[in-house]
Amino acid sequence: MSTPRSLDLPDQVRPVTIRGRRGAFAALEAQPATGVCERRPALLIPGFTGSKEDFIPVLQTLASAGRQVVAIDMRGQYQSQGATSAGGYAPHQLAADITAIIDVLDDDGQGVHLVGHSLGGLIAREVTLARTARIISLTLLGSGPGRLTGPRAELLRGMLAMMPAAPDGHLLPDHRLRATVAKIWDEHLGPQARADGVPEPMVAFLHRRMMSNSPTGLVAMGRYLLACPDRTAELASLGSPPILVLYGENDDAWRPAAQERMARRLGAQRVCIPGAGHSPPVEAPETTASTLTAFWKTAEDSERRSHRHTVIGGAPAARLSAMSAASPSHGWRGSAAALPSGHRAR
Repeated sequence: MSTPRSLDLPDQVRPVTIRGRRGAFAALEAQPATGVCERRPALLIPGFTGSKEDFIPVLQTLASAGRQVVAIDMRGQYQSQGATSAGGYAPHQLAADITAIIDVLDDDGQGVHLVGHSLGGLIAREVTLARTARIISLTLLGSGPGRLTGPRAELLRGMLAMMPAAPDGHLLPDHRLRATVAKIWDEHLGPQARADGVPEPMVAFLHRRMMSNSPTGLVAMGRYLLACPDRTAELASLGSPPILVLYGENDDAWRPAAQERMARRLGAQRVCIPGAGHSPPVEAPETTASTLTAFWKTAEDSERRSHRHTVIGGAPAARLSAMSAASPSHGWRGSAAALPSGHRAR
């Protein structure tokens, strides 16, 4: 579970609702202080039981480089509306949601940078493989090649074992599972947060977020985490977009060695952040933001050079999109890019 250090929003960050062809999604949007976006937008996807708030520490810094940066709650997470059935949480459905959000952000058809943390990385990979949106770059942040293993997998299996199912094995609706989620919080997650020294106001937020998640979505996404196939070879075969594998040296979800091997298989740039664990945006925000900014700039500059002499006929198709204030691919790939000071490449 990612624990934001603070829920206070920087001056250039505001809550918004992204409305597209697959519904409305809660988000946090950061814009440059000047209001002028000279660079391509970026979309950040949280992990299992996470939310857009996990990216608060990096949003304004990322936007200050001259781009719009948006972090979302996926369907059924925290403040985003849940699916009407368990099938709505299948990976290809969640990927379709992300594509619809990209349609809103990428109004000129020139593409976006996509970042997925943990489970969000697996969904971002699905979006990239589907080739239904123009992705300038893909960052797998604390995410792995396939199913979750190790201690976190055992904890997840224990949580899922507590969730009742229908006699035919199908998932029960949210209202039948919510009491079990409350029990998991009261007996396990809440006490663990306090034992870890999380301040009480943040414990209150984590409780509110956990209880706002769709229980059906939690079970469906959890099952996918435990059974996700390794699609690294498929992703590598695309040849584009450029990929960054970014992880903390103390990651306890997918082992750093597994993420390093995945990066080699992908021919991706890889950066290991010293001292960070599974949530680099929270644990090492400055290094995370500078790494992403440098990677995104390299991807954009490379694409600009590769298309400098290409004449493209016609304008992008118009998209019906809206972003309103909320209430309470192509490019270079390689492993030799210059890294900002203080980074460690392995």
